[in-house]
Amino acid sequence: MQALPGVAASPHRFGGTEYRLDRREVGHVHGDSLVDIPFTKNIREELVASGRAERHHILPDSGWVSVYLRESADVDRAIELLRYSYERTRPPDAVRNNVVITAS
Repeated sequence: MQALPGVAASPHRFGGTEYRLDRREVGHVHGDSLVDIPFTKNIREELVASGRAERHHILPDSGWVSVYLRESADVDRAIELLRYSYERTRPPDAVRNNVVITAS
């Protein structure tokens, strides 16, 4: 996550490590077994319905999702969803691969 432009890691208030892009949280990891990622409720519903994530383990009615890391495929899926959260969090004008991308 820290390789993505603008992402900073810091301790999460409930344990683990959180990743932020400026003031917005992209997601956080609890140890090596659980990743929590914020989305809108509509996106959460799509991710849960497709089996790509579960409702948040503490706040199931929020837009947050949880991904339990039980096998290597879960890690790949969590990374994919963290990147999706990052893309949604990025401002329209951002740097991608050292090229400035502007919204059209």
